[in-house]
Amino acid sequence: MAHDHDHHDRSHAHDHGHGHDHAGHSHAPDSFGAAFAVGASLNAAFVVAELIFGYAANSLALISDAVHNFSDVIALLLAWGAAWLAQKQPTDSHTYGYRRASILAALFNAGLLLVAVGGIAVEAINRLREPAAVAGWTVVWVAALGIAINGGTALLFMRGRHGDLNIRGAYLHMAADAAVSLGVVVAALVIIATGWLWVDPAISLVISAVVLASGWALMRDSVNLALDAVPKGIELAAVRDYLGGLEGVLEVHDLHIWAMSTNETALTVHLVRPGGHDDEFLHHVCEGLSHRFNIHHATLQIEVSSATCKLAPAEMV
Repeated sequence: MAHDHDHHDRSHAHDHGHGHDHAGHSHAPDSFGAAFAVGASLNAAFVVAELIFGYAANSLALISDAVHNFSDVIALLLAWGAAWLAQKQPTDSHTYGYRRASILAALFNAGLLLVAVGGIAVEAINRLREPAAVAGWTVVWVAALGIAINGGTALLFMRGRHGDLNIRGAYLHMAADAAVSLGVVVAALVIIATGWLWVDPAISLVISAVVLASGWALMRDSVNLALDAVPKGIELAAVRDYLGGLEGVLEVHDLHIWAMSTNETALTVHLVRPGGHDDEFLHHVCEGLSHRFNIHHATLQIEVSSATCKLAPAEMV
């Protein structure tokens, strides 16, 4: 009888939390389709332009940057595909749907960003050893175009960079490229004015350090989500205190909080409530978790005693 009771609790809480999630909250990837399309198209066109002008000006820097920007086109397409997959309906074999694809995309894009930064740094160190002439005004104008395209694309993703790690990955790629292009323009202008060839690799190293810091943070956060860590911005202790302070709840155990995707969070927990429960209590808890902690997918198991629960000990997972 207790098992049937618990099963009802879990399924009811699940249904309520899921329904509230989709009815009352929009998900960041839903509204970024146009941003991905525009960003990928502009960057693909810019890659072609860089290759053409790079060969015309005999500029290795522009050709190398074209290859780097091509990696950003791949990054955008990957993030776009993950955002699309995250909206697909669950199946019998993938009961959460494909939401986690957004976490994998963020993880891959973080790796891609770090590899790109490493390439820029290595090239800059080589140029410090053997300074190379910069192809003057051609580089300035092409790089200026890069600032406009990458900066504009970054702005398209700016509003979603805090709420969705997948969008943040796309934003960082574009912002990093805009910074690199700005560095190229500044360095080229300084070299034209002074002839100091070392300025170009020096600025590249500074930019690499800044991008490395952002890329490392993206890598850390995406690895944590892939390992089912509590998502950034949610404190487990605060959630535990909230649940433990609910009317009639004597104990909270087997509490788990993890990311279903880069912008959706799930929770499961056992609540010991000797007085039992009703539907109103379950609704109240799910509403509280949603509004207080942005957790919209909650599954609750109500128990009258923790004595028979094998998962009650703190060391049990």
